[in-house]
Amino acid sequence: MEKRIVSTEDAPAAVGPYSQAVIAGNLVYTAGQLGLDPKSGRLVEGGVEAQTRQALNNLQAVLAAAGSSLEGVVKTTVFLQDIGDFKAMNGVYAEFFGKSPPARSAVQVAALPLGGLVEIEAVALRA
Repeated sequence: MEKRIVSTEDAPAAVGPYSQAVIAGNLVYTAGQLGLDPKSGRLVEGGVEAQTRQALNNLQAVLAAAGSSLEGVVKTTVFLQDIGDFKAMNGVYAEFFGKSPPARSAVQVAALPLGGLVEIEAVALRA
């Protein structure tokens, strides 16, 4: 089985030695997406809700570049700088994954890159 590297300018560039996503067979594995504006490379303002929305928009862009979409997501992992932000994150998350949400894990971490409040990664089926 081959793997293909996915890269798009519609999502923030990698801030380290990793790929935005990798395609292996009919699955797409994304890197975690922060609430970074792809043009400025800076975290969006507005707290965890704004950063969650931007992270999910970035995730959508990466999945589209890989030939998938949010509808194809089977599993996400959400990393929160503060688990107290779970309810706020969850409200925005539900806007993107309404009727048939994927499996999900959510964990609090000590810190996220660039001071982010939330980071979201996904595994998805290709269309």
